[in-house]
Amino acid sequence: MRILMVEDAEDLAEGVMAHLARSGMACDLAPSIEDARDARRVQRYDAVILDINLPDGSGLGLLREMRAGADRTPVLMLTALASVEDRIEALDQGADDYLGKPFDQRELEARLRALVRREAERKQEQIVLGALAYAPGPRSATLSGRPLELTRREAALLDVLMRHQGQYLSKTRLYDSLYSFDDADVGVNAIELYIARLRKKVSGSDVGIQTLRGVGYRIGLND
Repeated sequence: MRILMVEDAEDLAEGVMAHLARSGMACDLAPSIEDARDARRVQRYDAVILDINLPDGSGLGLLREMRAGADRTPVLMLTALASVEDRIEALDQGADDYLGKPFDQRELEARLRALVRREAERKQEQIVLGALAYAPGPRSATLSGRPLELTRREAALLDVLMRHQGQYLSKTRLYDSLYSFDDADVGVNAIELYIARLRKKVSGSDVGIQTLRGVGYRIGLND
């Protein structure tokens, strides 16, 4: 799961990012609306944490841009403005949820997971490929009816592969889906390790992960 946090309070943002990282969520930080626009141009996010009062304007303006462009990425508004009127305005503009400052990190995480799960369930309850069935909401999978034991990274990688089944995805594309911009200590070749683990877990079934040298990986039915 990859999150974009649009927040100019550095200490607050660092605390949130560290907590989400421990929970297996990659989180990129944009301290301004323009930075958020730049991040969204090059990366797709599962959810956005959006402050209202930002150095270069109101976060509600960015929210309106997203909804006007038919972008349904779940948005959690995060702000010190906690009056009923503020909450109503944010929700009317297309926000999915609202959390006032100060807040508990555990509640923020729970709300994010609920938003992402709700959006995934809205799109599709289950993705099926042969004997493999994947549920985007809880990020769980079964193979021939038996649950697959997946780590957070393995589940995140399977999520991307299943959503693009039949398509070759580059190592860089897969890496960007699993790690934030700040995970500089993790090399792109780590993807090979997770691919190998997933291959082992689906081996013996009618599903396989193919490699096209110089292009990438795809999941599909075995010939």
